[in-house]
Amino acid sequence: MADQGGSRAAPRRSRGVVISDDWPGYSLDLFTYPQHYCGDLEYVLIPHGIIVDRTECLAKGIMQDIGDNNIVVLCVLKGGYKFCADLVEHIKTLSRNSERSVSMKVDFVRQQSYHNDQSTQNMQIIGGDDLSKLTGKDIIGTGRTMKALLNSIEKYKPKMIKVASLLVKRTSQPDGYRPDYYGFEIPNLFVVGYALDYNEHFRDLNHICVINDNGKGKYKV
Repeated sequence: MADQGGSRAAPRRSRGVVISDDWPGYSLDLFTYPQHYCGDLEYVLIPHGIIVDRTECLAKGIMQDIGDNNIVVLCVLKGGYKFCADLVEHIKTLSRNSERSVSMKVDFVRQQSYHNDQSTQNMQIIGGDDLSKLTGKDIIGTGRTMKALLNSIEKYKPKMIKVASLLVKRTSQPDGYRPDYYGFEIPNLFVVGYALDYNEHFRDLNHICVINDNGKGKYKV
């Protein structure tokens, strides 16, 4: 991270809320959700209100680290658009209500890495303006799958790159990527909602939920 004097401070990583493997979640009966998904979900893993509050906390941490540097927010579509929009709004609000004013630009890329509920090795990066415009800029990436994207960005030598992700999954892989800022560390479950999808379904679900076998079978391609 570069401060106003151009020196580099030690990187700081945000500690996310850890959801344990034995967490039973919340009953669907306690929340409202689109009824066309009735019978397709196991339970609510993270309610929408908790997501919003945690995102605001991440925005505060980013503001503290960025200082007075202008930033480019690179949103990873489609699953990252809701988190990105909410995070940007929180940063804008904090900027308006503080003595520091942070200039932000937002761009979008898309990565395709899932077939049904299985992650694939085929990673495509689609969209975005000319990435050479990122040279010398501070970048905040938002999304779930980052290694391939970071490799593409780093060759343009931006001043600083920070990655913010709403979720981090616990896996058995020792080299799993860990973002600089993350909202929740969750078990290795396939989750939907809050713009996260299963074959383009469930993006209209506000809460983050665990899909059941019935839902996977109904929307399988």
